Amino acid sequence: MKKPQGFTVHDIARLAGVSAMTVSRTLNHPEKVSPDVLARVREVVARTGYVPNAMARGLRSSKARLVAAVLPTLVGPVFQETVRALNEALDAQGYQLMIGQSGYDASREDALLDAIIRRRPDGIVLTGIMHSPEGRRQLLASGIPVVETWDLTPTPIDMLVGFSHEQIGQSVCHFLHSRGYRHPALISADDERARRRIGGFQRMSRTLGLDEAPTHLVPAPTTLGSGRAGLAAVLDAHPQTDAVFCSSDMLALGVLIEAQALGLTVPGQLGVVGLGDLELAASLQPALTTVRIDGTRIGRTAAQYIVERAEGRIVSEPIVDIGFEIIERASA
Repeated sequence: MKKPQGFTVHDIARLAGVSAMTVSRTLNHPEKVSPDVLARVREVVARTGYVPNAMARGLRSSKARLVAAVLPTLVGPVFQETVRALNEALDAQGYQLMIGQSGYDASREDALLDAIIRRRPDGIVLTGIMHSPEGRRQLLASGIPVVETWDLTPTPIDMLVGFSHEQIGQSVCHFLHSRGYRHPALISADDERARRRIGGFQRMSRTLGLDEAPTHLVPAPTTLGSGRAGLAAVLDAHPQTDAVFCSSDMLALGVLIEAQALGLTVPGQLGVVGLGDLELAASLQPALTTVRIDGTRIGRTAAQYIVERAEGRIVSEPIVDIGFEIIERASA
């Protein structure tokens, strides 16, 4: 793979056996080159993941002082703490933050990344690590500093600030078991990170000698309404359920409301655990037990890493596991 600066038009020209001007003409006006040249240049572009710079070539060496952040949703509150901290830390260093919404579809993320890379920001902050082979190849080829967040892997694209979703699932299952719950269920978004929490929960269930926990999946981003409907569906199919782990605090709020409507006492008849520790969690009745993620630390660290790399400094610890904390309150 190319050095961190990424592939240039001159690299593509050399590999294709043509001039840099011909590469530029091929990319911008393919009808003006021969079929043979077009095929050669396109093959090299596809193989290297080269993305043309949409900025003026004369500005290539200048700093945009722009950082792009890619979020799966702008609606859900779970990422707001991270975005706020990221924006404040970048602003303090004279950088502007641009936010793009990728949804939970890999092809949509690829299209967004392609548009971002063409604008040559000083850095890109991603939510999660589950990127398509095409998106990963483009990011590696671009040479732009990248920080992946809200996840953990030993093989990041570049830098990473996150935590293990598998360990969250395992820890919540162990927590519920230690509180006397023996028939837990899960109400969860159907995205990849949530599925890995489910996997961790189920593995710990087997370790503790419990049956596999029933799982009700809902579309992401999750809502209060999907939490209410989810609990009704779980109890209808599995009336023995005595605890629920929700993949977001909004889902958990819906579960609490539905439990009250059904006349169930919480935590007596039903324990409830959320994820995110939103501001509302401590104010609910009963107060919500939840998994706390330090979104502020994620945002600040991601900003620090991008700025250090953008200004030519070495990041000595490019992978950071910030961990998580189960905040025990009255609901479980």
